This record gives sequence, structure tokens and C-alpha cells, in this order.
Amino acid sequence: MQTQIGAPLSDTAEGQEANDILRKCVHCGFCAATCPTYQLLGDELDSPRGRIYLIKSTLEGSAPTRQTQLHLDRCLTCRSCETTCPSGVRYGRLLDIGRQHVERLVPRTVFQRLTRRVLLGLIPWRSRFSALIGFGRAFRQLTFGSMRRAVSPARTAGSWPAARHERRMLILQGCVQPSLAPSINAAAARVLDKAGISLICVEDGCCGAMAHHLSADEQARQQMRRNIDAWWPEIERGAEAIVATSSGCGAMIREYAYVLRDEPEYALRAARVSELFRDISQVVAQELENLELKAVATRDPGALSLPRLAFHAPCTLQHGLRLRGVERLLQAAGFTLVPVVDAHLCCGSAGTYSILQPRLARQLRANKLAALQAQAPDVIATSNIGCLMHLGSATDRPVRHWIELLDWRLAADSASQLPLA
Repeated sequence: MQTQIGAPLSDTAEGQEANDILRKCVHCGFCAATCPTYQLLGDELDSPRGRIYLIKSTLEGSAPTRQTQLHLDRCLTCRSCETTCPSGVRYGRLLDIGRQHVERLVPRTVFQRLTRRVLLGLIPWRSRFSALIGFGRAFRQLTFGSMRRAVSPARTAGSWPAARHERRMLILQGCVQPSLAPSINAAAARVLDKAGISLICVEDGCCGAMAHHLSADEQARQQMRRNIDAWWPEIERGAEAIVATSSGCGAMIREYAYVLRDEPEYALRAARVSELFRDISQVVAQELENLELKAVATRDPGALSLPRLAFHAPCTLQHGLRLRGVERLLQAAGFTLVPVVDAHLCCGSAGTYSILQPRLARQLRANKLAALQAQAPDVIATSNIGCLMHLGSATDRPVRHWIELLDWRLAADSASQLPLA
């Protein structure tokens, strides 16, 4: 693709980066075939190729409009197009640049500004979000249907093993997961304890993903710096890895090195943090022998009634982190997984997308649930808290993080039942 980035943007690192990305695009259109919004809307401007043209036009000097902003807002940033693209176009990064540029030129409505301010001031802050969830749970019995399912009942975390092993890893607590499902990280701690690894919590916070994708760049950077400062003492003491059980957070942590590359005080430490990042599935896969999953899978099949699972691979896991293999881990533990059609498509959660684009998010969720439930599984498993809550708010079928299922399986005996309430 030929480009002529306009001044003064052409003289900036951001403009040069956008120029390099744009020039890789060969207009092939393969991306449209895997784009969730294009499949729903059928509008070229709601496909990756169409949005690339909009961004290119804007960066070359054409004045963007609110319609331009709308088409960019409708993108889920699922990055399915990146997985499909034969030319290696870094669409996600180009979209970040395009959105930030349009944000500076196109004023948002009062309602849009207020909504974003509330989201940025509430969700990434653990104590504030916890208070909100507590309020919602207090009045949950007064609601019904999807509204009641949207505010899940409190779930106990269970025991967290004491730090007793020489091998230590850090676990990202994050912002919303400790309030919504503290059982997830506790389950990860129990699983890794069986592998001879102690999972350590420090006072970190939001990974920065939400602010980053809402073009609140400085807030995102502040959250990244705070986490690096919180983790660094443990890293210096020899922590092997920084583990995330939410793939959305993991995809952001892996980008710390890139986002903070020009900050002298943080660049080297950010690079080290990104290098140390591991999704929980990567750690479990490396520790299969220590976890003795083969012995677990061959237990007397009459002793337990194992649920049939449908696995939803979040976009951040399969397209952002480019990781696959959770299904194999669950099968190694003896679970049966049912096939899921169009497994590459987004469920519509996508961070704050389900709040900012509710109509499209509901359509995507309905399609995803139809695919996940087609073979009547007993449980839907996933690996991202946003997907878990979004899907769970529209189905009576249990939706759980896969590490919780593995934790139960490793601890199961003839009397135990999988807690799904």
C-alpha cells in the first residue's frame, strides 16, 4: 500500500510506525472473512481492510468525522485478522494509533465523555469496583433474568497454600477478578503448589489494558509503572515468572516492554517484566510431569461423573498471545471436550466493548453461546474473566475458568463434586 503520511505526524515515531504497518497491507481481504463485526454488519468500513483505509486517509490529512470514529469504535480489537493476515500487518497497533489520532480531532459527545470517565475512574480500581459489586450483590434478589446473572453471587476463594517452595512465581491480581471470582487465582495457586511452585501475591492493580484501549494512554502507563514497581522486589529475589490467569491482562503485560520502551527509568524493567510473563496455561503445560495428570486421568471412571466441557478460547489467548493447548490440558486430566464451530470468533466481551457497544456485543454473545451449547455440554470453560462474566450473564449453564476445573480434578476423590453454584 502506498502512503503519504501528513506533517507533522510523518516526523514522529508514531507516524513512522503507522507508515510501516500500512505499507505491509496488500488489500487481499482475507481479514474480512474472520472479522466478527464485518460478518454481522456487512459494511466494508466495519472490516479490518475498511478501517485501515479510514486510518490511512486520516493520517494522510483527511479530516475524520464522527462516522470515522464510530467505525473505529466498533472494532473489538479481537485481532483475529492478525492471525489470518498473510502479510503480518500489525492491525491492533495501527488501530491504537488511529484511534488516538481521531480522538484528538473529533470531540466526543457529553454522554460518551461521561461514560468513559466513569469507566476509567471505577473499573480499574480494585477497591472502587469491589464496593460497586458489593452494592449490586446486596440488591441482587430484587433483580431477575440477565440482570441478576450479570451480578454473580460471591464465590469463596478456598485455601491459598503457604509459600513453602523454593520455586516462586508472581500472580497478577488485577482489578475486577478479585471481586468477581477470587476462586480463580486461588485455584491456580493450589495447582502450582502441587507442581512445587509457590504463587506469590503482591499489591498490584489493573494491568492497564482498559485505559490503553480507551486511548487514555497516560493512565495506562501509570498503571503499568505501578505494577512494575510492585513486582520488582520479588523479581530481584528470583521470582521465575509473572503469571496471569486472565488472558486479557496477559496480552497487555506482554506489551509493557513496547509501551514503555522510550522511558529511561522503566524501559529495561518493563522489558524484563514482559520477558517473565507467562499465561497460566504455559506454566501448567511445562509442569505436566510434576502434576501427574496421567495418573489423574486414569482414575476409576466410575468414581466420578466428569462434566462434558465446551471451551471458549478468548481472543486475547488465541489471537493476542497466540496460545493454544488448553483443550489438551483438560483432556489430559480426563475431561471430554465437545467441538465448537467458529471457535475463532469473539464472544463480544472485549474489555469495555459490551458496555460501549451493547447491541453488537449481545449479537456476538448470542452467536457464541449457540456454538458453545450446540452439543449440550455440562460446563463452558474459558480463560478470561471478561468472557466468563459476559457469557455467564446470558446462560444458565455454568461458565468457569479452566484452571478451576483442573484444580477440582487434581483434588477430586470419590466423594467430591464439582462446585458449580
